[in-house]
Amino acid sequence: MLFPAHHWGGLEDGTITVAFRRWRRPTVRAGGSLKSPGGLLAIDEVAPIEPADISDDEARRAGHPDRGSVLAALRPEGTLYRIRFHRVGDDPRLELRARATLDEDELADLRTALGRLPWAVPTLQLIGARPGVVSTELAECMGLERQVFKQRVRRLKERGLTESLDVGYRLSPRGAAVLAVLTAES
Repeated sequence: MLFPAHHWGGLEDGTITVAFRRWRRPTVRAGGSLKSPGGLLAIDEVAPIEPADISDDEARRAGHPDRGSVLAALRPEGTLYRIRFHRVGDDPRLELRARATLDEDELADLRTALGRLPWAVPTLQLIGARPGVVSTELAECMGLERQVFKQRVRRLKERGLTESLDVGYRLSPRGAAVLAVLTAES
């Protein structure tokens, strides 16, 4: 579940505690968690609802001025869900990305994991060479559809190797360190 950038501050300060989505099936579940740019969120409830069930108060807790704004922002198809959540802490990837010094165990784990992904090192190299370039252009450089490219970058981001920018991506300090080691070894 993604949030627009203008909601990140509300997620971080805890004022946004509700989201509304139309899905074929939910992508989060009650009791689970979600890493977001505003922090780590604990999912309290995922419930199918009708549009009339959205109140202006809930709309404000979702970062919208009113119910009409929520409805206008929803995709037209799918079941409407209300997702309630609360912030439980910082995104653990933030600390991970900042760590440029890796111990041998971490490096061995990353070598193994990235070794299973033949696209990982070329993707890191491309992002390192072209930070801040829109994903459509980067995907084209690799002969991929944009969505496939973005999914791959998300997998690298989970390991703390890349960071999303307003436009495009960049290597995190950890990603730059890992890429330097892997490049030197090849």
